[in-house]
Amino acid sequence: QVQLMESGGGDVQAGGSLRLSCAASGSIFSTDARDWYRRAPGKQRELVARFYKSGRTTYSDSVKGRFTISSDGAKKTVYLQMNGLTPEDSGTYYCQFRLQRTRSGNYEEYWGQGTQVTVSS
Repeated sequence: QVQLMESGGGDVQAGGSLRLSCAASGSIFSTDARDWYRRAPGKQRELVARFYKSGRTTYSDSVKGRFTISSDGAKKTVYLQMNGLTPEDSGTYYCQFRLQRTRSGNYEEYWGQGTQVTVSS
């Protein structure tokens, strides 16, 4: 069984920084994309950043230039460095891994439980 666990959320003032971590546990053969999503109250879930297996990264326009996604060499942890935070960045942040548990298995998506980020003005 694969589980994802986020950490690093909290309360911060506008202009501040936070670093989120998402650690995967369990047997993983291969990971494809590793994503950070967020959901703000009353809004739809938004894909914030993606780390591809190739190492390429993509960002939503709302965070580009302020957030940086990275992953460790073992590909079981993904980070989101968030700088220049604004109240609009508040919400629950979720990580998602698209992965294979075995060589012959299909790619499946796994989600973490979420970590809360609150940015005050």
